[in-house]
Amino acid sequence: MKPYSIDFRQKIIQIYEEENLSMQKVADRFGVAKSFVQKILKQFKETGDLAPKPQGGNTAPKLGSQEIVILIEILENNNDATLQELCDLVEEKTGVKVSTSTLDRVIKKLNYT
Repeated sequence: MKPYSIDFRQKIIQIYEEENLSMQKVADRFGVAKSFVQKILKQFKETGDLAPKPQGGNTAPKLGSQEIVILIEILENNNDATLQELCDLVEEKTGVKVSTSTLDRVIKKLNYT
């Protein structure tokens, strides 16, 4: 869902302040949740800004390019190891702890079986 526009947010603040309505009545009037009205009022009081905060985003991969090179080395030298054993070896050699599911996804992306 897209964030509400700044104009819409300003209108909510304006009505709340001018008409001295409760947050619930303002929320009902504009068809939004009371928590949204609370959130933008708090944000406006603390920062003076009504712009929506950035949404979501991807998390950085656990294994960078250097760790991938080490992982390929580990895979080639331990082709009969289980995923858990590979996770332990990766942690031992790189210091990065990864789960078996993460390692499985990386291995599949590298076209290893």
